[in-house]
Amino acid sequence: MTTDKTPVPDATSPWTVDTARELSRRPGTMKPWVRDVPAPADFGLEVIGVPAGDPIHLDLRLESVVEGVLASGTVTADVVGECSRCLGPVTDHVEVDLTELYAYPDSVTDETTDEDDVSRIVDEKIDLEPAVRDAVLLELPNAPLCREDCPGVPSPDEEAWAFVPAGTTHERIDPRWAALQERFAGGSTENVQ
Repeated sequence: MTTDKTPVPDATSPWTVDTARELSRRPGTMKPWVRDVPAPADFGLEVIGVPAGDPIHLDLRLESVVEGVLASGTVTADVVGECSRCLGPVTDHVEVDLTELYAYPDSVTDETTDEDDVSRIVDEKIDLEPAVRDAVLLELPNAPLCREDCPGVPSPDEEAWAFVPAGTTHERIDPRWAALQERFAGGSTENVQ
């Protein structure tokens, strides 16, 4: 059900589409909408995202349908971040598909769905930023890597690990658990009581 929670999109924002000017309400009417818009601040995750002000390329098609406006197409952007293993810089390019319905006020979709279930057209305007943000954030890796075989941060004491064969994990045992490690290291099957 529609409520008054949906904010009116800022008419001056590059993310806002004025549907009254750019698209008729007649179902089947379609218009390409291709733009480079600057990324707002915090457009990403903690470790990777689109830098503020960098361009996000929108190659969309706006189509008037019975219940509202369907925005579909692709979104592309360059992202930068920090490698989750070695903490070095990461650069990547994301391309995501976007399909979002913006419901007309008082349409069946508007009246029968919760506020969070579908985007809304407010004062004949739609704000593309939330849908684009969601699509891009879902595409970003939670643990970005500078390369697939990144070895991670070099050990501060490489000589200490020189005896460990390649491919073995370099694990240090907490001294509080060392007694248990010694007791069960030989594969003993005796019961501990």
